[in-house]
Amino acid sequence: MPELPEVETTVRDLQKKVLNRTFLDVWTDFPKMIKQPESFEQFKKEIKGKKIEKIWRRGKNIIFDLSGSYSLLIHQKLTGHLLIGNWELEIACPVGSRRLSFGGKWKPLKKGPLEEPVNRYIHLMFWLDKGLMLALSDLRKFAKIELLNKETLKKELSSFGPEPLGKNFTFEKFQACFKDKKGKIKQVLMDQNVIAGIGNIYSDEALWRAKIHPLKDALVLKEKELKEIYKAIQEVLKKAIELGGESISDYRNPEGKKGFFDKERRVYQREGEKCSRCATKIKRLKIAGRSAYFCPSCQKGEEDKFSSSPSLP
Repeated sequence: MPELPEVETTVRDLQKKVLNRTFLDVWTDFPKMIKQPESFEQFKKEIKGKKIEKIWRRGKNIIFDLSGSYSLLIHQKLTGHLLIGNWELEIACPVGSRRLSFGGKWKPLKKGPLEEPVNRYIHLMFWLDKGLMLALSDLRKFAKIELLNKETLKKELSSFGPEPLGKNFTFEKFQACFKDKKGKIKQVLMDQNVIAGIGNIYSDEALWRAKIHPLKDALVLKEKELKEIYKAIQEVLKKAIELGGESISDYRNPEGKKGFFDKERRVYQREGEKCSRCATKIKRLKIAGRSAYFCPSCQKGEEDKFSSSPSLP
């Protein structure tokens, strides 16, 4: 799933290329992706003619503030990513077929990254003014699209924790996030109600940098350990944004290109490889159904008893 760095990379690209553009039309072959309003027909009617006045991020959500007190929220979920360009629809069924409006594949008009297979799962297409198109490619079709009034949007985002790269997110505020917070540190870092935007990749990477075992109880973390985690989160997220995110899976930026964080990835999905710090083999364990990758030598302590266990009950 695209996390904070991937979403931030996308938002920055969109700000350069589609800000102040107007939605002219929209197409989908998977109406269930639209969660609000209830029907695609209503969504299409409401968004046509709306101008993009602001593009921003909250956690893993991309938000377009539109004219007329509306906001478009897009959560890319597991395999979704937004693309900018121009395409034509290659119809896969005969003219006159009832499937005409849903059949076919979108083909980019120019050769380049948009032709990569991972960018060809287009299930939502917007036409913007001045001849530009905005597409959502999503292999698994889990992405969420909502057109909301701004008051409803505010309520929907109200439960999110603070932004880890926010100007006012001091160590003291970070420390306060853990007050009376039960659970393993890996799980707590991924809880969007505690801190917004961190997921599987960057929780593993930050904990490796901080030398903290992913199974350590958040409640017993000492101030020194919290400072190391706070510092590691800041460093790894900033570095990932600088490098355009991680494309080990489906994520691509709006031009259809990969991010370059892979060269900085130390533990995530590196099970069996040597730790770049101590040469011990990276291990993987399960926490509530999610994988956690760690170095059993660098990230040891009172959690050593967990290191040889492949999973938690």
